[in-house]
Amino acid sequence: MKRILFITGTRADYGKIKTLMQKVQESRDFELNIFVTGMHMLSLYGSTWKELEKDGFINTYHYINQSKNSAMDIALSNTILGLSNYINENPPDMIVIHGDRLEALAGAIVGAFNNIKVVHIEGGEISGTIDESIRHAITKFSHIHLVSTEEAQSRIVQLGERKENIFLIGSPDIDIMLSNDLPTIQEVQRYYEIPFLSYGILMYHPVTTEIDEISENISNVISALIDSKKNYIVIFPNNDEGSDKILEAYGILENHPRFKIFPSMRFEYFLTLLKHADFMIGNSSAGIRETGIYGIPAVDLGNRQIGRYNPSQLSNISHTKENRDAILKIINNMKKNSKEISLYGEGKSADKFLEILVNSEIWDLKIQKKFVDTEN
Repeated sequence: MKRILFITGTRADYGKIKTLMQKVQESRDFELNIFVTGMHMLSLYGSTWKELEKDGFINTYHYINQSKNSAMDIALSNTILGLSNYINENPPDMIVIHGDRLEALAGAIVGAFNNIKVVHIEGGEISGTIDESIRHAITKFSHIHLVSTEEAQSRIVQLGERKENIFLIGSPDIDIMLSNDLPTIQEVQRYYEIPFLSYGILMYHPVTTEIDEISENISNVISALIDSKKNYIVIFPNNDEGSDKILEAYGILENHPRFKIFPSMRFEYFLTLLKHADFMIGNSSAGIRETGIYGIPAVDLGNRQIGRYNPSQLSNISHTKENRDAILKIINNMKKNSKEISLYGEGKSADKFLEILVNSEIWDLKIQKKFVDTEN
């Protein structure tokens, strides 16, 4: 039986890989192991490691790789150390990582250095800030690439990877988004004590390359939302450098009757809220990827997602800088888009993933990598 180790460090990557982990856990051919670290382990962000237990996952290992104020390089170093010790005691046959976070980079480095096959999900995409460099570095350490789009596939080829090791499976979270098992909006409102039916969702993350501008930018955003006279559900940012400035700015919203603030939220519950939202605003990738699937308008703020989407393909997205008047103008003129747009698959990513795992050619893949030059 092959042992497959998934690494999860945030609520976001967990939502992406959850269906894949379920497929592995249900299979008789594989043993699922999960290395849980990063934001999951921080009480400030809701100790979201508990969500894995609620979802019935076993063989989980919890590792604290940082405090709330840890620098990214220190957290990366700690993760490499902890993961290396873990796999020395529990050697996997394959490591599965997602996206562009430091925990994924640690997984790729440890796997490559220990001759363990590394599978990277959603490589080849444009992230913005330091995350893009991390994502492409992960690609170069990984052996198998499971991508969401043909554009991402093309970029990985440009990075010198073998075409036969790249598989187009779509975005795994769409499996959950299009399922019939999401909670009802009434259940979600009751669970989180949300008093309003009409609302927008704010998710705003720090841009690490614009650290000196974060306080002013988030203040402008908050001012616009307050003046819009609408209701909002606010979810904490990720814990990149500058997140403390965002959380400090959110202090003005405490006990505000039109704002409900949450450190984190169960993924399925968040999807139900998104599905019923009037719009989403911020700089999260959810505003780029998930909103279109439900036909929800999105306001993309600032530079974090610049270059990640084609405005002609995603007509539900409006873009502006973090300018109070510009934000208000978009919100006041916004119309809900009933057209659902999916550029990232049709909800069958987990099935495609399992098909790849049971293919013997994957397990015969040589660890040694060679750069493949593209044709001139």
